[in-house]
Amino acid sequence: MFRGSTYLSLDAKGRLAIPAKPRERLLAAGDTNLILTVDRARCLLLFPVKTWEVIERDFADMPAFDEVARSVLRLYLGHAEEVEMDAQGRILLPQPLREFAFLDKRVALVGQGGKFEIWDEQRWKDKTLADLDDRNIGELAMSSALGKLKF
Repeated sequence: MFRGSTYLSLDAKGRLAIPAKPRERLLAAGDTNLILTVDRARCLLLFPVKTWEVIERDFADMPAFDEVARSVLRLYLGHAEEVEMDAQGRILLPQPLREFAFLDKRVALVGQGGKFEIWDEQRWKDKTLADLDDRNIGELAMSSALGKLKF
């Protein structure tokens, strides 16, 4: 499980160094190949290949002639790129994906359980503040789905 937020700098080539703890988890699981794709929130999603393969199987079960399903496939599969961690634990974020997510120099790597989100640092801070003020999140917290959580 990946959790927490870390602020990092991209190098001049657009590479991101995975922090030590998650890098160790990935290496222990044999996950040096990762899948990077876009998200509707205009961030990037980073998955271990094994996790992504399960998602791809789910995508394969989606109805081929459903326009919404096809739009989802175009977005997530159509932008998916396999990236490999180098010996220093860095991954190259392809330029088109960096542009999509407005990534320049400073980024936030945000653990989301089985994946990471990669955000422009300022956009992540703005999103966090907006979420704190979002009434819908308060309503969701009262729903039965989240009502079982104790924190």
